[in-house]
Amino acid sequence: MLKKILKAIWQKLNPSTRLKIIRVTQTKFTISVAAIIVNENKEVLLLDHVLRSDLSWGIPGGFIGDGEQPETALRREIREETNLELEAIKMIRTRTTQRHLEILFHAKPVGTAKARSLEINELGWFKAAELPEKMSFAQKQIIEKVLNSEYKIPVDWISNIQNL
Repeated sequence: MLKKILKAIWQKLNPSTRLKIIRVTQTKFTISVAAIIVNENKEVLLLDHVLRSDLSWGIPGGFIGDGEQPETALRREIREETNLELEAIKMIRTRTTQRHLEILFHAKPVGTAKARSLEINELGWFKAAELPEKMSFAQKQIIEKVLNSEYKIPVDWISNIQNL
């Protein structure tokens, strides 16, 4: 009986009111995108971030804007931070940590990388064996998995990836 009453009330509400109720009662998440960008020399682009404390080096990325699609947000963030365009973009995983959803891609760079954002101290291209010490272990692991083909890399732009 109670379910029928709730259903009748819900159906009489206009869609914008229903959406407001849903948004107020559901857990909120932040969503970010990041990319492991690998050049033709099998080097990974990493950024030294101003806003990160001890482990300041990491893969580039940022938050998705309201109504923005993940790939669009990724392209915008990479362009803003590094001046690069991207091609051969592939999503490789998503993960949640507490109230945050991260979407991780890999891609090929187009152009010349330059630190363009006030959020970035510097950037660099690194071989798998030369990753910075001031970098999270989790990010090092995912980079190693990508470079060791545990995630499918478009082999048309990286030859002999197994021979690092």
